[in-house]
Amino acid sequence: MIRRMFLMLLAVAAVFGGIFLYRSHTAKRMREAIAAGLSPAVVVSAVKAEASVWQPRLKAVGSLRAVRGVDVTTEIAGLVRALHFRSGDDVQEGRLLVELNADTDVAQLRSLQAGAELAKTVYERDTKQFEAHAVSQAALDADAADLKSRRARVAEQAAVVDRKTIRAPFSGRLGITTVNPGQYLNPGDKIVTLQALDSLYVDFSLPQQDLGIVSLGQRVVATTDTYPGRVFAGRVTAIDPKVDPATRNVRIEATLANPGHKLLPGMYATVEVRSGAARSYLTLPQTAVTYNPYGETIYVVRENGKAPAGKPLLVARQTFVAVGPTRGDQVAVLKGIKEGDLVVTSGQLKLKNGSPVIIDNRVQPLNEAAPDIKDQ
Repeated sequence: MIRRMFLMLLAVAAVFGGIFLYRSHTAKRMREAIAAGLSPAVVVSAVKAEASVWQPRLKAVGSLRAVRGVDVTTEIAGLVRALHFRSGDDVQEGRLLVELNADTDVAQLRSLQAGAELAKTVYERDTKQFEAHAVSQAALDADAADLKSRRARVAEQAAVVDRKTIRAPFSGRLGITTVNPGQYLNPGDKIVTLQALDSLYVDFSLPQQDLGIVSLGQRVVATTDTYPGRVFAGRVTAIDPKVDPATRNVRIEATLANPGHKLLPGMYATVEVRSGAARSYLTLPQTAVTYNPYGETIYVVRENGKAPAGKPLLVARQTFVAVGPTRGDQVAVLKGIKEGDLVVTSGQLKLKNGSPVIIDNRVQPLNEAAPDIKDQ
């Protein structure tokens, strides 16, 4: 029993002795820090400012539409006799799509053709008689006028018959139709949509202040969530001559190549206009910059002698900077730092000018030029 009591007292003494030694060591370090005029070190992350090549870009969201696209309709009423296509077909210009019942119109055309042939015969006979002075000039003129009138009626009826066959006005892809044989169509009724997909227009708007750096023929690239990672190239083909007074934006049209007919009219796309020559900027993560009413600041980490343990003493110095354009998670710094400077990227809220820091880069803020939202 005495032995157990002795062991217990020994264990308690060891615990309290350890606590006493730890507190003594901590107090000693604090006294040393106070004597050296230092604050406790703040844990931050930091990166070096590096030069990157930036291609100036203007970004907007646009809507795709076909260079040529129509809803195929009929301009004359009639009963559908036959459909010569299936929904989704790729068709060539001039291909027969729909045939309307034209029996009555064809019969009337043949009747008018017969009348025109008779008028031609009468005119030719009277011409010979006029040469023999058997008929008057007035009679011959009347025969000529009658022949022209009958031929005009034949041409008019032939046009009616021709309108009973509906053909593709250009090459493209047909949509889904709900028309069936035996259905009666009125003028203007939609039969099927036809869209040319070899190239597409993308319409987008930019602020009026960007109008001076956009020109015809300028290169654009478009991306869409439908095909992640795929880029569609094109050129600016039209700039609206009027700025929208409500938004102060100008509408711009670009033409995109559409290999494989992947893009479809009506889709939206993110458009980037490549403007000007590529430039080199010192680049930092946007989290490194603190924005204030009196200017933008960053913290640059520098060595300031030795710490009590003999290691280099790192301190954060607040520096005013001029920032430029942004891309993704990055911001360009125009002045205030130089390449290779070590800049704090997180933990600035705990800092003041001259604070000692400890750098821990196990977790870094995002620093991607083109971040993928799905991965964040």
